[in-house]
Amino acid sequence: MAISIIIPTYNEENSISDLLKHLFNANKFGDDNEILVVDGGSSDRTVEIVQSLGFRCIQSDRKGRAAQMNVGAEQSSNDILYFVHADSFPPVSYVDDINESLEMGFQSGCYRYKFDHYPTPLLRINSYCTRFDRIMVRGGDQTLFITRSLFDKLGGFREDYRIMEDYDLIEKIQKSANFRIIQKDAIVSSRKYKDNGYFRVQIANLTVFMMYFAGASQEMMCHAYSNMLDYR
Repeated sequence: MAISIIIPTYNEENSISDLLKHLFNANKFGDDNEILVVDGGSSDRTVEIVQSLGFRCIQSDRKGRAAQMNVGAEQSSNDILYFVHADSFPPVSYVDDINESLEMGFQSGCYRYKFDHYPTPLLRINSYCTRFDRIMVRGGDQTLFITRSLFDKLGGFREDYRIMEDYDLIEKIQKSANFRIIQKDAIVSSRKYKDNGYFRVQIANLTVFMMYFAGASQEMMCHAYSNMLDYR
């Protein structure tokens, strides 16, 4: 089945060119698949780079990654949606992997991940854990494919969520459909760990995760996360 790849961006000039080329040159990309970049008001060269490479770039009036991904879904043409963060690189076999998953009866799924240029033993442990079916080790950096019918049924991403939007949707998916963890690795950026240190990031992630399941407001979670980390 044809796939619409949706990439939300905000000041991603350092990675977007490599990602677009990687996705387009992947095995069996085909003419039916499409790539849409949805920008949230970048002040760097992100939009210029996307357009210079000949890819479609949508300027979203609705801000925030959740809103950008919903805009991409609304503007896309195909029945399979594939959400990819600008610093996450799926395997080159992603077209076949997603279609194989659909043929197996899965309506949604993601990859495991491993980090790019910061392969410390502790980060290897983090990567290893993403092969297991636990919500705590899920996240948008593992990429996410979902059928349009299921995405629409669940209401897409919550646009009032500025953080944890991926967890919210994946929780809903796992309660209503078959979800597959494809046992191959997406390559994800380690910049957050390089900038902040492993334990600082782990504490921030755990704190926000606990706040989320305790019912904390988006404002409280965003405030806590931004105070603990230098990121984005």
